[in-house]
Amino acid sequence: MTSGAPPWWERWGDRLNPLVVKEVRQGLRTRIFWVCFGLMLLACVVLSLIAYVNTREAQYTRSGRYYFFAFFVCLGLVHFFVIPYNAYRSLAREREDETWVLLVLTGLGPRRILLGKVASYLVQAALYASAVGPFLLFSYFLNGIALPTILAVLSLGAAWLVFCTVVGVCAATLAGGRLTRGFVHFLLLGTLGAAVVYGLVAAFAMVEAGDRLLGDDDFLYAVGVGLALMLTDGWLLFETAASRLALPTEDYTRGPRRALLTQVLLAALGGVAVWWAEGKDHTVAEVFGIMGALHLIAVVLFVATDVDGLARPMRASTRPWSLLRPGAVRGFRLGVLLLAAWAALWVGLEFMSPRVPDRGMAMRMVTVAIPTYGIFYISVAVLLGRMPRSDRLSSPGALRLLVMAVVGLASSLPPLVAVLVGLDADDGLFNLLNPIMGAANFGTYEYSSAGSKMSWELLAFVVGVTVLAAFAADRVLVEREKRVHAS
Repeated sequence: MTSGAPPWWERWGDRLNPLVVKEVRQGLRTRIFWVCFGLMLLACVVLSLIAYVNTREAQYTRSGRYYFFAFFVCLGLVHFFVIPYNAYRSLAREREDETWVLLVLTGLGPRRILLGKVASYLVQAALYASAVGPFLLFSYFLNGIALPTILAVLSLGAAWLVFCTVVGVCAATLAGGRLTRGFVHFLLLGTLGAAVVYGLVAAFAMVEAGDRLLGDDDFLYAVGVGLALMLTDGWLLFETAASRLALPTEDYTRGPRRALLTQVLLAALGGVAVWWAEGKDHTVAEVFGIMGALHLIAVVLFVATDVDGLARPMRASTRPWSLLRPGAVRGFRLGVLLLAAWAALWVGLEFMSPRVPDRGMAMRMVTVAIPTYGIFYISVAVLLGRMPRSDRLSSPGALRLLVMAVVGLASSLPPLVAVLVGLDADDGLFNLLNPIMGAANFGTYEYSSAGSKMSWELLAFVVGVTVLAAFAADRVLVEREKRVHAS
């Protein structure tokens, strides 16, 4: 007998991440899986019996939506809390028991290990869903809910499940010391509790509204933006978790920074498409410009506070434009460029929009002001944390806390000083560098007066101060990197 090619199942078995098989087999043997599976199945059976008793003598009922939501609650508690929490505990236990080194020695690498962890718990989630699936279909025959609504709720729920699972795995990579692990643990419990509430409330709203929402363009836009955020943020969190587990000598920032660039590019293309489809509506540019800037500032806060220096094997091939390489100076430059480009894009579209109301000028200013404040306070924190030679203040964690502290002081002190000297708390000049009150002032249009509360000259002053602060921060980061390399 001549030896031919191996069967397809053997070829796919060789390609499959071996960690998926290990984690699934180990997860199916745990007590928590069977307890949750049994309780969920028992609750669905009881609800089915109640539905049968309540509808057996009725000629026509429209109670399917309520029973569908009840079945979805049983599934959502497992999908949005139990699965992500178990994924967190699985990876956290590997690091606590120091078995992570054994996984690394298998040659899989951090990315494939994390992918195996996520995929294994998604397989377990699919087993839960297969048990509840017949009950969800049973609710359709009770009338009151359309099949497109069921598919929409389940599709969004699946995306929310994937995002929550990635959040759980990413949280496990933050655990360092015992105190940090305890803080992350309780923070994750609160986050997953909020995720359950958000997921169930959104599902109830969709079930209650029915097909009306599926025909609403604004709702479809919101769903599209939500799905894009869940998928791209999930990818960004996954790459960040893999980079935290990589070796310092590896190009560990390429994955998360490439994911960030892709996210910004997709958001820009999607926003421009919506702006064009809505007849170049200025409101679309305002919403994308402001909300996207707030999201980008939160991400840039982590990108711009990377550790100093660059591993020796990568120094020779690194150039000033190598913004995807590790190092605080390259992360800071990438963040500044992204925020500046984002503001320029959307304020340009606002100027190109026809039929702009009188308050449009104020909205253009706030579209520029919010990214400017983000760059300014990240630059100030970099100067305060990394200009001294203290390693304690210059660590990434301390620097992020310093950003929050500086923003808190800059938001609370100017209104207090303005009141003490007899002025209004929202005085424009006193709050010119206030990241919250200042942005609100730039976006305020006073109908009783000549127009906008603030002027372009004041905004130009804030932009100029920000340029100086960003340049000074860049020089500080360059000097620190030279010092690290010299030592």
